[in-house]
Amino acid sequence: MSEFTADGTDRTTTLKLSGLTCDHCVAHVTEELKNLDGVKNVSVVLNKGGQSVAFVVSDVVLDDAALAAAIDEAGDYTLDAVERDIA
Repeated sequence: MSEFTADGTDRTTTLKLSGLTCDHCVAHVTEELKNLDGVKNVSVVLNKGGQSVAFVVSDVVLDDAALAAAIDEAGDYTLDAVERDIA
């Protein structure tokens, strides 16, 4: 379950992803992440054959399980790590 951030400030969650190989992969991941409640923007930096990075801007604290489910729904990709900018 997502919770609103204490101060109402947008937060960026950084996701490290494996398995993305093309712009089509980026589009699928972006679409699924944008479907999560509270997500305002998604930007993915593709690193073919390596670890790609997704930056997810939201006004809620995103649940790790929901993030993992979105990545799984997008395709054969792996969520390697989740980093938050919340202090």
